[in-house]
Amino acid sequence: MRPKIRVKGVEPLKKRWIGKACFVDLAPRRAIPYPALMITIAALYHFTRFADPAALQAPLRLLCAQQGVKGSLLLAGEGINGTIAGSKDGIAAVLGHIRSLPGCADLEWKESFAQTMPFGRMKVRLKREIVTMGLPDIDPKARVGHYVPPADWNDLISQPDVAVIDTRNDYEVAIGTFEGAVDPGTRSFGEFPAWWEANKDRFHNKRIAMFCTGGIRCEKSTNFLLSQGVQDVFHLRGGILKYLEEVPAEQSLWQGECFVFDARVSVGHGLQPGQNESCGACRRPVTPEDRSHPSYEKGVSCPACAQEYDAQDRARFRERQKQMDLAAARGAVHLGG
Repeated sequence: MRPKIRVKGVEPLKKRWIGKACFVDLAPRRAIPYPALMITIAALYHFTRFADPAALQAPLRLLCAQQGVKGSLLLAGEGINGTIAGSKDGIAAVLGHIRSLPGCADLEWKESFAQTMPFGRMKVRLKREIVTMGLPDIDPKARVGHYVPPADWNDLISQPDVAVIDTRNDYEVAIGTFEGAVDPGTRSFGEFPAWWEANKDRFHNKRIAMFCTGGIRCEKSTNFLLSQGVQDVFHLRGGILKYLEEVPAEQSLWQGECFVFDARVSVGHGLQPGQNESCGACRRPVTPEDRSHPSYEKGVSCPACAQEYDAQDRARFRERQKQMDLAAARGAVHLGG
């Protein structure tokens, strides 16, 4: 006999079986509290000295698997960085474990929510740096710029003697940034030191205010500028994500959406999911306008990468998109997406 499925608070309308899997359409008879419907997402980083980061990898990966938590965590001798998603209790368990690691008791994180899981799997990787700048002498534990809370950020960047620099990659800046911010046009964070060397004279006698997604790149970029002799260096505490969480839209100087490194692609004020999608070929964000462009093909190309791949690549991308569409039709997730 087929087992009966009972869900408290809802009444099943329709059941259908495919093999051993049962799919049930449910009509809610009672409102479920908002958090119960959501996936909890925690974005975190912490600079500390790990004597043996490799020894931390397996226990952390195992705990995430046990708790059903997915996402990406990077471990290095300089600390930990990443974003994870799962149930409220699962995220709490993983964060509790991370806080028990050497030097991580005061770990901070930024929390948001999504209706669907934004990651396909869990990755815990070992790296040389938790955010790659390529300068071994950079040490955010030694000194960084002045932290500016989101509530005070507007006042700072509105001052005429302040230059505002976006430390993110060009494709991130393309979909949103602060009003009047300088875009270095870098393709990776490792290009920032060379950009500064070539452009530093533009900022003579200026106070420098820097920002990034969650704050981690500014920990290194402000340390770098201080090492270059810049006196007044500031950065947005908690990054853009904290600003969008705390500053009301009607008071905001943020323009556009903020790119995030998960399936949401971008978020807006209140950390609500944005309107951007990810290009299946180059992984750059694709705006609603981009999706109307003749060079856009879902999973295959976007205006930014239309000239970057050959016919063989495009055929491979189309096959991957086909498999993703078939998986979606079955109610499954294709991990290659």
